[in-house]
Amino acid sequence: MQVLIIEDDAALGLFLQKGLTLEGHDVNWVGDGEAGLRQAQADQPDLIVLDLSLPRKDGMEVLEEMRGRMDGTAVLVLTGRSKVEERVRCLNLGADDCLLKPFSFHELTARCRALLRRREMYADPVLRHGSVEMNRMERTVRRSGQVVELTVKEFSLLEFLMQRRGRCCSRSELLREVWQMSPDAGTNVVDVYINYLRRKLGAALPKGEVSYQVIETVRGEGYQMGGVKKLGVGGCRYGLLDGYSQSALVQA
Repeated sequence: MQVLIIEDDAALGLFLQKGLTLEGHDVNWVGDGEAGLRQAQADQPDLIVLDLSLPRKDGMEVLEEMRGRMDGTAVLVLTGRSKVEERVRCLNLGADDCLLKPFSFHELTARCRALLRRREMYADPVLRHGSVEMNRMERTVRRSGQVVELTVKEFSLLEFLMQRRGRCCSRSELLREVWQMSPDAGTNVVDVYINYLRRKLGAALPKGEVSYQVIETVRGEGYQMGGVKKLGVGGCRYGLLDGYSQSALVQA
């Protein structure tokens, strides 16, 4: 999942970024409270690992402001403040969990996984990307309102990609997570099923609507949810093609 680390200690921040990336997450790290709040609002990550003692804006302030705008994000607070009252205040402000420094990295990753599992239980069952809508409770997929009939494995592959929209998924990751196969398995099953999905999703688009490649190939890396076009030069500004969302996604 997408994780944001807000930690002013550069050594710890980089260590956590590397460790959580190796766990399979897409991780960003920032070093002060104001930058962290801006990044959190821009990215809307699944999980924020938040230190309390931050420059420019204290972690408590960040937490309080964040909770008024980002109810869907899990927050794990890191603190060296040993008083119980401080941790109680964090929880009352909206933190999902607190971890006292110094801590074990294994404990941190276990707590992260627990928070993400808890969030998924109450997450919106409907995933959307442009004109594609997936209802995970009903196990249905529609494109522009048209039903797309998928097999169990096709549905699982599309679900995995839609949950990680905004980032590239490698073939080895898809083999491991969707097929439970070794990343070293000599098979082209991922490419075959990507083509199945492209054909079915393409066939569901009504005539006259602007078409785009729902699943893009990232050369040498893997696949990602696509359907974006460049709106301007400088700053890499993008928007969805089919009219469902023209809001710009800006990558700094």
